[in-house]
Amino acid sequence: MKFYHRKRRSPAVIMVALIDIFAILLIFVIATSTFKRIQPAVTIRLPESSSGEVAPSEGAPPAVIAVSKEGVIYVDGAETAPDALIPRIKEVMAERKLALEADTLAPFGIVIRVMDALKAAGVSGSLPAFTETRNEN
Repeated sequence: MKFYHRKRRSPAVIMVALIDIFAILLIFVIATSTFKRIQPAVTIRLPESSSGEVAPSEGAPPAVIAVSKEGVIYVDGAETAPDALIPRIKEVMAERKLALEADTLAPFGIVIRVMDALKAAGVSGSLPAFTETRNEN
């Protein structure tokens, strides 16, 4: 007895449907992704300056020494005790340049203490400071 054997079709992948699905997934990923910026560890309200100049950025961003309005000192995003400030500044200064950032309401004594620590750690010359530009309206 002779049986009829139907020829099997080889399985095929429909590429047009896969390309459509890939395009939709790509649009979804692009639309929902967030691009992270480097966020400071503490929110600081910077003083305004009408005569400040924008310094050109060269190389890696500087390590920021920040003083909050409560008088807390942060060196490169990590809270630092005033007594440990000089060794921490020397450690960071070996890797990158430094910049100073102090809140408008920061205690003046703490800012002076930070500047003294910078001088004791061997920082010489001008130190970049972050300010906000004043709107002349």
